[in-house]
Amino acid sequence: MLFAVDIGNTNIVVGCCKDDKILFIERISTNQTATVLEYAVSIKNVLELNNIKPEEIEGSIISSVVPSVTNAVNEAIIKTIGVTSLIVGPGIKTGLSIVIDNPAQLGSDLVVDSVAGLAYYPLPLAVIDMGTATTITVVDKNKCCIGGLIIPGVRVSLDSLIGKTAQLPKISLEAPKKVIGRNTVDCMKSGIIYSTAGSIDGVIDRLEEEMGEKLNVVATGGLAQLIIPHCKHDIILDNELLLKGLMVIYNKNKSQNN
Repeated sequence: MLFAVDIGNTNIVVGCCKDDKILFIERISTNQTATVLEYAVSIKNVLELNNIKPEEIEGSIISSVVPSVTNAVNEAIIKTIGVTSLIVGPGIKTGLSIVIDNPAQLGSDLVVDSVAGLAYYPLPLAVIDMGTATTITVVDKNKCCIGGLIIPGVRVSLDSLIGKTAQLPKISLEAPKKVIGRNTVDCMKSGIIYSTAGSIDGVIDRLEEEMGEKLNVVATGGLAQLIIPHCKHDIILDNELLLKGLMVIYNKNKSQNN
């Protein structure tokens, strides 16, 4: 069994994989001041809640965009599970060609997303990951990651709107019944949900125009389920995409881990 971890700016996604299947996915908060022990307790609780015994786990893999947290989580995994994690970074086999100006700048989460897309979906492909930032990564028909976009995330935009205005209230993120809001809260909900969905549709149109071909599109991330159903393009929702990618990468590098 494989223990897979993706450390993001807001959440740490953890899960277990066995025989190419995702057994569970959970999220814990990213805390740059948390100790190894605090992360160990969180991991222990997650495993117990999902009826997984540490001795059942043979390996672990981590992707991270928060370097200050990576070592603490790795040490916590050693403490609770007893295995040292493979960390996604330079020198790791992915099967993906990265043809951007500086391949080292591509975040490990985007690498993992692209690897999963390459393994599970037809090319060419656009992968949307909706977390703290909304990212769109493009993999062409030659299995090359050719770049993409980084967009302010839904919550980042909403928090900025509320923080920069005197009278707008904090709101829950859910779609109103109509696009045309009739009160402040519904106007805010409509603005953040439908403008984000509209921008994703618009970007896909521009990507296809630039590439001169139709793209398959898959979306993942904590906020994808909220936004993607309101897009007009045919977009596949895959909440397991990141863990699938970690599983693929771990299997490609298994020999150097043993």
